[in-house]
Amino acid sequence: MPIYNMHNNINIYHYCSQILFCEQNINTNYQAMTFDELNINKPLLKAITDLDYVYTTPIQQEAYSPIMSGKNVVGIAQTGTGKTFAYLLPILRNMKFSEQREPRVLIIAPTHELAIQILQETQKLCKYTNIRSLAVFGGANIKYQKQAIYDGTDVLIATPGRLLDLAYTGILGLKSVRQIVFDEVDEMFSLGFRTQIRTLLGMLPQKKQMIMFSATMSEEAEKFMKNAVYEPINIEIAAHGTPIEKIQQSAYFVPNFNTKLNLLEALVNKNENMNKVMVFVKSKKQADRLFEALSPELAEKSAVIHSNKAHNTRMRAMTRFIDGDIKVLIATDVVARGMDINDVSHIINFDIPEVAGDYMHRIGRTGRADKDGIALSFMNEMEQENMSLIEELMGMIVTKLELPEDLDISNIYGDDEKPSVAKDKGYLKNNGYNDERGEAFHEKKEKNKKENSGSAARNKKVYNKSGSRKKYGGRRR
Repeated sequence: MPIYNMHNNINIYHYCSQILFCEQNINTNYQAMTFDELNINKPLLKAITDLDYVYTTPIQQEAYSPIMSGKNVVGIAQTGTGKTFAYLLPILRNMKFSEQREPRVLIIAPTHELAIQILQETQKLCKYTNIRSLAVFGGANIKYQKQAIYDGTDVLIATPGRLLDLAYTGILGLKSVRQIVFDEVDEMFSLGFRTQIRTLLGMLPQKKQMIMFSATMSEEAEKFMKNAVYEPINIEIAAHGTPIEKIQQSAYFVPNFNTKLNLLEALVNKNENMNKVMVFVKSKKQADRLFEALSPELAEKSAVIHSNKAHNTRMRAMTRFIDGDIKVLIATDVVARGMDINDVSHIINFDIPEVAGDYMHRIGRTGRADKDGIALSFMNEMEQENMSLIEELMGMIVTKLELPEDLDISNIYGDDEKPSVAKDKGYLKNNGYNDERGEAFHEKKEKNKKENSGSAARNKKVYNKSGSRKKYGGRRR
């Protein structure tokens, strides 16, 4: 029995339109394959048929054979292109029934939400097989997780911290692991999991297949892969930073928090098509601050999710958002990675992320499964440089919109929102200041030109009993 079953509306879409592939700068000669053509066994194919999936996506087609052959693989593809199935299908295709307790496949995810989603996708594919799967993560009762580990599993999905907790207790053995998958590998490094990952790799057998997937790739992640992954096959379906064509992106220049709040309320309350809105903020503190500042009417239709929230609270907020019980979900980047939620109408970047790749993950929550999406960004003066880096990464300029005329603009600025001093922008370059000496100028008198040669005590002549002068004046050394 799985540790956790989440709402069944979260799923990975598999779409087949060749026009979409062309729009995403993929080779126009690409021919969509059916799952029948992938040499998938009957139990897997039957499960895929039950899900009404017919065609593969480019990342699924390109990654299948290399993973099946046991080679190390690094896959980069845009969000919403079925990366989870891209590594699950060949892994599960190769697995045979076993009664051993220790896991043979290890999948590492950076967040609770992504670990649960991967578990759900695994269970869908294993519907007609005897392959066991299990997800473990922090925030849940470790006692029950220990029992589930002891009972045995074939595929173990875990967050890095909880995985090491279980390994240190001795209940979890990792010597039988033959394949390890890092999903959203660059996010693991940005969240500070570098030490845990290196510790984990030291616990695994030397002979293993390493698979890494992500929508973006940071320099730190690339450096790690060069040192830890032997001769990987790199599969890059769309260049890192390639924007998703079906997402309409635009931005507002908004001076401060209060004005951003007013704009958010105005947009959500006046636009009926904003029925499923994810609002991303820069920190947990900012998420709570924004929720508390919402009007009572909008607060009733909103929820907050971040890593300081209890696991059950996070899951309850996600379920309410998926079911449509609330229309606004305020979140940190904890849910920007890998989560596939149906029909998100709008993404609002209440704060512009400092890392350009995080922007790509945020807006990738909409415009999924061949549907259109809208991404709006609120940027103040201090965030303009971050926006420029994002535009440079995407190779495009985000359209700038004018604020509504009736919007209430606040004059209250936080420490991280204060505009630059006017002279820093060159506004005071010609301010009439004249450096020439006027009629009132006069030279100093001779007595006032004398230079200060130090304190009088330091220059005072002090003698010891023998009559010789002390070397350091009157001070004792």
